[in-house]
Amino acid sequence: MVAYTTLGNASLMWLLIAAIMVYFPKSRKAGIMVLFALILGYLLNNEFLKELIERPRPWVDLAGLEPLIHAADPNSFPSGHTCSAFAAAGIICRTLPKKWGLISVIAAVLMGFSRMYVGVHYFSDVLVGAAIGILCSQIIYYLFKAASAKTNLSIDCPSEKI
Repeated sequence: MVAYTTLGNASLMWLLIAAIMVYFPKSRKAGIMVLFALILGYLLNNEFLKELIERPRPWVDLAGLEPLIHAADPNSFPSGHTCSAFAAAGIICRTLPKKWGLISVIAAVLMGFSRMYVGVHYFSDVLVGAAIGILCSQIIYYLFKAASAKTNLSIDCPSEKI
């Protein structure tokens, strides 16, 4: 779990997946949407809500809890790793074949679980992080869809036309 949760640092795993998607023409536009969803999630989750709420990490409140990793950010709520995971998974589910959607959702759920397992988040942090990630993916998806309709350009994705 420590290794897996570390892949989520700075959204590394999701940025790498988005870069791979951008490389291949069939998933390029979906990869670009993932990048935008990650950016929106970061801004809303990490730069706004975490700073506004300032909820301390679990080990600060729970005596005897020793986290398995060190989290540089002292704020716990909401989970940025989980937000990124669900922002990417939300786009992947809407734009790529179902098998990739299922794999991305499983990866996102595991990321949220790993954050609790290593002791740096509460369940509510993960739940709200997931909700924000899903919201960001939907906002980006519909913005791309609206832009596509307005400009008469199709945004081709393997599973559908946006």
